[in-house]
Amino acid sequence: MTVPTFLTWLRVAAIPLILGVYALPHGWLAPPDRNLIATVLFILSAITDWFDGFLARRWNQTSAFGAFLDPVADKLMVSATLLVLLELSRIGALVALIIIGREIAISALREWMARIGQSRKVAVNWLGKVKTATQMVAIPFLLYDGRLFGLIPTSVWGTWLLDIAAALTLWSMLYYFKLALAGIKLSE
Repeated sequence: MTVPTFLTWLRVAAIPLILGVYALPHGWLAPPDRNLIATVLFILSAITDWFDGFLARRWNQTSAFGAFLDPVADKLMVSATLLVLLELSRIGALVALIIIGREIAISALREWMARIGQSRKVAVNWLGKVKTATQMVAIPFLLYDGRLFGLIPTSVWGTWLLDIAAALTLWSMLYYFKLALAGIKLSE
C-alpha cells in the first residue's frame, strides 16, 4: 500500500461520512453545521485527489491499480454528493443525470476503446479537467448553502457553476465520442 493509494482509499472512505452527516437524526447537528462538515469533508477529499496524483508521480509510485482506483473514487465521490444535493433539493435531477450519466458513458467508452486497442484516443484532455475543476468548486458551494464570509451566496454561485459544469460535461462527452469514432475509422 503506497501513500498515494492510501489517500485514494481515504477519498472513498469519506463518501459515507459525507452521506452520514445528512443521515444523522435531526437535533444532533444544526443544518448549518451539517453543511459545514460536509463541505469540509468534500474539500479535503478533493485535495487528496490532486495530492495523491502528485505524490504518485513525484515518488514514482504509480500503479495500474492506482490508475484504476483514482478515477473510480472521483466518480463515486461526485456522484454520491450530487445525489445528496438532489435529495436536499439543491440541484435539479437533469443536472445530476447529465453529470452522472456522462461519467458512466465515458467510463464505458474508455473500457471499450481499451478492448479494441484504442485507449489513447480517449485519454483525459483539458476539457475534462476544466469540467472537473468547475464541479469541484460548485459542489462545496452547494453543500455549504449559506453566505460565505457573510457576502457570497454560495447556493447561487454553486448552481451557476454546476450548470456550467453540466454544459462542459455534455461538450466533453461529445468530444470524447467524436475522438473515439475518428479513431475507429482510422483503424479500419
